Amino acid sequence: MRKMKSILMLMLWLTSGSISAQVGGQRADAGETAGLDAEREKHALLVLAKLTEQVIVSAADAMPADKYGFAPTDGEFRGVRTFGQMVKHLFATNYILAAAALGEEPPPDAGDELGPDAVRTKDEILNYLKGSFAYLNKAVDAIGQKNVLVKSSQISPLKSGEATRLALVVESLVHAFDHYGQMIEYLRMNGVVPPASRP
Repeated sequence: MRKMKSILMLMLWLTSGSISAQVGGQRADAGETAGLDAEREKHALLVLAKLTEQVIVSAADAMPADKYGFAPTDGEFRGVRTFGQMVKHLFATNYILAAAALGEEPPPDAGDELGPDAVRTKDEILNYLKGSFAYLNKAVDAIGQKNVLVKSSQISPLKSGEATRLALVVESLVHAFDHYGQMIEYLRMNGVVPPASRP
């Protein structure tokens, strides 16, 4: 839990400084005035993306393969995604938002946030999940490039003219942690201690 809180605090710090730099052309750090530093932004985001990938992939790997079809059914859980569907949705969203950040069309098999129908097994899902984080890292590397236009994405609340590479990458990381919380619930419901919570 401490690691997750630290990641979220770092994300808030990173985006608040970046927003200040983009809006006002300055950082609001102790009176210091400096423009947006793409290299610092890229480095910080790569650290966050790697941490996010580590906790998400380890949680996805911790769920036994025969539980990828698990979804709670009692109470307010009726109709929710299975564990496997949730991980597919997570990686499809990574691909879609990273493609927008890169000014590219999303991979055709990303679907409408559901992921490819043909991807069903735990191993297949894990491979796509890892690939989506590699693609997201490519979007991080493109921060600061002026020769590549950013596209808006239908799944993002950021519309044309509002979307930036930085914002789309941060949106993907925030989305991933939203689903990470759900993954933890599913793991614990199946008697699995999440790897990030193990001593």
